[in-house]
This record gives sequence, structure tokens and C-alpha cells, in this order.
Amino acid sequence: MDIVKLILCFSVAFGVSLAATPLVKTLAYKIGAVDVPKDARRVHDHPIPRLGGLAIFYGFLISILCFAVVKGQLRGIILGSLIIVALGIVDDVKQLGPKIKFAVQILVAVIVVLHGVTIKYISVPEFIVEGGILPLKWLSIPITIIWIVGVTNAVNLIDGLDGLAVGVSSIATFSLFFIAILASEMEVAIITAALAGACLGFLPYNFNPAKIFMGDTGSTFLGFMLSVICIQGLFKGYVVISFIIPFLILGLPIFDTAFAILRRIWNKKPIMAPDRGHLHHRLMDMG
Repeated sequence: MDIVKLILCFSVAFGVSLAATPLVKTLAYKIGAVDVPKDARRVHDHPIPRLGGLAIFYGFLISILCFAVVKGQLRGIILGSLIIVALGIVDDVKQLGPKIKFAVQILVAVIVVLHGVTIKYISVPEFIVEGGILPLKWLSIPITIIWIVGVTNAVNLIDGLDGLAVGVSSIATFSLFFIAILASEMEVAIITAALAGACLGFLPYNFNPAKIFMGDTGSTFLGFMLSVICIQGLFKGYVVISFIIPFLILGLPIFDTAFAILRRIWNKKPIMAPDRGHLHHRLMDMG
């Protein structure tokens, strides 16, 4: 494992993201990607630009192009991330409907699957399957698509407080980074080092009080990347921890999303309808 290369990868992503964020903030004002507080769900009291995810993506992409070999699965991941970021930019400016976003996210998941990023098997108790390994066979593709789209939206849903989504994503990325090192997965380590550096480069501008939000551009990009990194790194070999580790690392956004879906079904509201029932809203209301 080339530690120097990983440190450089992290440093480049951090530096580019840190330097690009003020430029992206200026761009956000020019194209109208500004979050204006207009309902009780917002926790800020003045307009704030929300295109910060573009700086995170830029830092990540530059670092990857410098230190990784872009082929095979990584090519599919980068192509998918480009589409996700483009969707996020349009959404941050024009506020797209949930059906359009959902359709594009499925398309991106299919693109990644076609490049070989799939969940091929999972670990189960041995009394269910001898050997404890359950091949998914034809279920591999739909389960992978559901996982990618689900985690992408899970991170998006927790993006409601200054520094929350990017902070949780940073912790998750560092966790995956150290697991990749222990598993000797150099390609995954490079991806996570670049993603962690890009997140930390943006974080100083997103601490409370935030100077810029990462918007859907950032939250959906981070959710997408975390979902595919889990598949590429953990599901490939260490089947004993294949489902446990991702669910522990992404526990907060997964729990919040599941609870939001159940809450909206119980209240007979559309699943994608926004509300003020998320965990961060409840904690704020409790003081």
C-alpha cells in the first residue's frame, strides 16, 4: 500500500476543494442557486448559496484523475457521478420534481451496474445457507440499483443542518478508507482518500453558521459515492462483514430515511413530500 500516494491524493482533493468553494459561491449567486428560507423546515434566516457540492466534486475529480487509473468500474463510477452532479446543479437552480430525479438516479445506477459494480452475494447465518454465503444471481442487479438509489437519497435527506451531511459523509468515508487499507484495496483507498479530502476542504465553509450549502449537487453526489464504494470495496471479498459494515457506517442516513418513509405512509402523505420530522429537526425542537 503506497501511503505517500494516498496522502498526496487526499491533499490535492483537500486543496482544490478548499480553493474552489469561494469560486463556486460566486457562481451560485450568478446562476440563482440560492436557498431562500420560506418555510418552517429551513433553519437559516437569510439567503445562502447552495452549489457547494460542485467544489467537493471538483476536488474529488482532479485528485482521481491525478492518482488513479480510470478504467473498468472506476470509469462507470466517474460517468455516473458526472450525471448525478449535473442533475444536482439543475435541481439547485430550478428545483426539479422527485420523479425526474428518481428516474435519473435509476439511470445512473444502471450505468454503474453495466460497468461491473454489483452486489453478487451477501452473508447470511449458516443455518439458512450452508457456508454462510448467499449468491444473489439474477437478483444482483435490482438489489444493487435499490442500494445505490436508496443510499443516494438517504444522504440527501439528512442534509438539513450546517455541516451535518458532509460531516457524516466524511466520517463514513474515513471509515471506508481505513477498511480499504486493512483489506489491501488500493483502488478503493485512493477513491476514499480523494473523497475524504474533498469533503474536509469544503467543511470550513459549511460549519455553523454556513457560508454556503452543498445543495443536492453535493448530497446526492456523496450518497452516490458512498453507495458504490461500499459495493466496490466491501462486497467484493469480505463477505462476512459485507452488509454489517455499510449499515453501521451509514446507520444515521439509513435510519432517518426508513423512518421518514414509514412516517409519511402512516400520515398518508407522498413518500417524497418534505416535512419537519427528520432526526435533526426533532433534536433541534428538543433544544
